[in-house]
Amino acid sequence: MVRNDEGYGLYFINFVMLRSAEFIALIAVSCTLFLFLHTQSLTSRLREMEDKLQPSEMSASGLSGNSILHQELGHSGNNHLSNMYKYLKSTGQMQSLSSFDLNNTRKAGSQIVFFNRVPKVGSQTFMELLRRLSLKNNFHFHRDAVQRVETIRLAPDQQQELAEMVTDLPSPSVYVKHVCYTNFTKFNQPTPIYVNIVRDPIERVISWYYYVRAPWYYVERKQAFPDLPLPDPRWLRKDFETCVLYGDRECTYNEGETHEGIGDHRRQSLFFCGHSNACTPFNSVGALERAKYAVESQYAVVGVIEDLNITLSVLEKYIPRFFKGVSEVYYNPVNNFINVNTNAFKPAVSERVKDIVRKNFTREIEFYQFCKQRLHKQYLAVNLPLK
Repeated sequence: MVRNDEGYGLYFINFVMLRSAEFIALIAVSCTLFLFLHTQSLTSRLREMEDKLQPSEMSASGLSGNSILHQELGHSGNNHLSNMYKYLKSTGQMQSLSSFDLNNTRKAGSQIVFFNRVPKVGSQTFMELLRRLSLKNNFHFHRDAVQRVETIRLAPDQQQELAEMVTDLPSPSVYVKHVCYTNFTKFNQPTPIYVNIVRDPIERVISWYYYVRAPWYYVERKQAFPDLPLPDPRWLRKDFETCVLYGDRECTYNEGETHEGIGDHRRQSLFFCGHSNACTPFNSVGALERAKYAVESQYAVVGVIEDLNITLSVLEKYIPRFFKGVSEVYYNPVNNFINVNTNAFKPAVSERVKDIVRKNFTREIEFYQFCKQRLHKQYLAVNLPLK
């Protein structure tokens, strides 16, 4: 009888300890969710205040034809477009600037948009925008499933499988996936309409740094993959400036280094260079030239998140079957795209630290500027009455 009592007592203690652990875990998750929801609400209010302070040309009503060109050229924040316009005009290139030559949509062999999205460039917002447009413009929307480990550089047989799968989608369709540029014709498949978005590489690397440390990121990951281990709290608390200034391995960006997988967030150009081993060294001349060639010869539009109005305008002009009315959909307050995937846990980073990082991102910055210049040329080309 004593043994039974002892056994029952041990069972009771184990039961209480187990339930206590579960209760503590539940409280931790609940607190995280509460903080997430609270910060999201605060972010929304801050965004609303920012919107009220934006200049009037940021409204959707001016996003068409020559009116937006006048506004953008006269807008002090868009010196790049203004400088491009002045350069082309002074060298006589505006006379020969042709939207036909700049439009790779005509080279597509299928009515399928292939958006091999770069992470942390607003691609989550852009993907949701495409989903809404699919209802408005009557096309099919498809995206790759969330994966435990994202593989962006594929072996030849995997590239072929991807090309065949995308080609077999019902027409017209959009397919979205984190993956390097894939040459469909290499596998005897028709060329899709390639699109993508880029972002200032320094802002992008900072965004990635805090994205993978945000509490809601781990809530989502644990929901999808419950057995994933939680990271070291010290790693979570580490800020970007300290990481850079103390020469932490995570924030040391050495030319020629290679890392595999989506975790190598520093190489925006990799998504345009392709799957070759020559694309893997960070900040290399070879990868830069391959990426630039792919953009110029294959991509219908590569948008720039910092030039959102111009990006939306060019998408609608060059790929109207899919992007008709894109500006109206984006700026419709019902859709609330401004708050998609924003990170309230990302603090400001000083220009001093950004300048340190920029020194090692020279070719990534060059690629970004190349994409921006091409976008501006595409934009100016469809406003030729002002040439």
